[in-house]
Amino acid sequence: MIEIILAILSTIGALSILFASIGILRMPDFYLRLSVTVKASTLGVGLFLICAAIMFPDVSVTTKAIAIIFFLIITAPIAAHMIARAAYFTDTPLWKDTVIDELAGMYNKETHELESEEEAATENKDNEPNIAKTDEETE
Repeated sequence: MIEIILAILSTIGALSILFASIGILRMPDFYLRLSVTVKASTLGVGLFLICAAIMFPDVSVTTKAIAIIFFLIITAPIAAHMIARAAYFTDTPLWKDTVIDELAGMYNKETHELESEEEAATENKDNEPNIAKTDEETE
């Protein structure tokens, strides 16, 4: 019975990581690639760690697997957010069919801070959304 559970969990984990790698190839811009990769790979690695905890019923292995899953769940979204924020600040363009750039004009390039009020957004000179015009700009 344990072998069947391990087979199911590891298959789901492997498929999740496969979907993450396909997402890197299929998504049209950096931000979508980052989103797909972080979510799917976190799920896949977490499932593999659960398999390791089940496979090796030693307390030290289970504790380490739980600790790694815990820190992975905490750090992966924050790291992805920081990477996306850095990409946005360095003018990495959004996909050409992006409907709205909600951060357009909210970033103050002098202080490197995001403003959340509409008045601050209208005071900034650079209110142009950073949306790509062609597919080649986001590759």
